Amino acid sequence: MLKNKGTKSYKGYLYLLPALVILGVFVFYPIINAIVFSFDETKASGYVFGFGSYGYLFKDKRFIQSLINTVIYAAIVPLLSVGLSLLLANALANLKNEKVKGMFQSIYFLPYVTSLVAIGVVWSWLFNSQYGIINYLLGFIGIDPINWLTDPNWAMPALVIFAVWKSLAFNTLILTTGIASINPQYYQAAKIDQATNSTIFRKITIPLVSPIILYTYIISLIAGFKVYTEVYVLFNGRTLNGRVSTVVMYIIDRFYGDQDFPLAFAAAVVLLLIILTVTFVQRTIAKNKVHY
Repeated sequence: MLKNKGTKSYKGYLYLLPALVILGVFVFYPIINAIVFSFDETKASGYVFGFGSYGYLFKDKRFIQSLINTVIYAAIVPLLSVGLSLLLANALANLKNEKVKGMFQSIYFLPYVTSLVAIGVVWSWLFNSQYGIINYLLGFIGIDPINWLTDPNWAMPALVIFAVWKSLAFNTLILTTGIASINPQYYQAAKIDQATNSTIFRKITIPLVSPIILYTYIISLIAGFKVYTEVYVLFNGRTLNGRVSTVVMYIIDRFYGDQDFPLAFAAAVVLLLIILTVTFVQRTIAKNKVHY
């Protein structure tokens, strides 16, 4: 029996080996390499250990502004996206007509399967200050045209609107699956007790789907800190005096533009630590509020 257990354990490690090799080459090695070279104070050959890159990083106004923008984005977009996705998923779950439900599921899933570059081009037309449909609709309620993509004061709201819309598809899909897995007997018992739809949503749906909500929120939060493509496609690489610059944009500019590799690595390590810390804090805070 012991020999058989050892053989099974050995086979298990063999099955895991390909995944571990891929993770080691493409995930763990780059992370370790970035950490090591973030302490390099030389610009040429050789290696001199030091904290110069980190010291300069937190004095760099470009980095501080990029970090502030990223934190604002990550604080707003995941919260709005998950909240709206939960309401949308609950509404879809309550639809009785299967054909209508299938049609709406296809519609909200389109952003997830469409190229982000193509979506960015469409939204740049929607946000156009002269002939964009958003300003056209705002005109009906007496609001003057807004320079969404050229005014630094409106750039972040435009980015948030675009990012929330883009992320609704994936989040709604995950939450719809979670709601569909709830035992229908809970809803039947609530209806027998004449509970309202809002009460059912607050007392049954949210608690039972809370693990999925937490998972979706953390995934969205991590994606929020790594935002880059959304900014690039919507503003054509412009940062509008740094008002929409993000940490990832800063890293790419330092790495490819300035070729200051230690500084880029240092910024990447700081971003990694922030993501790990925020994720750990969120999981700790939500631990007692999630029902498994």
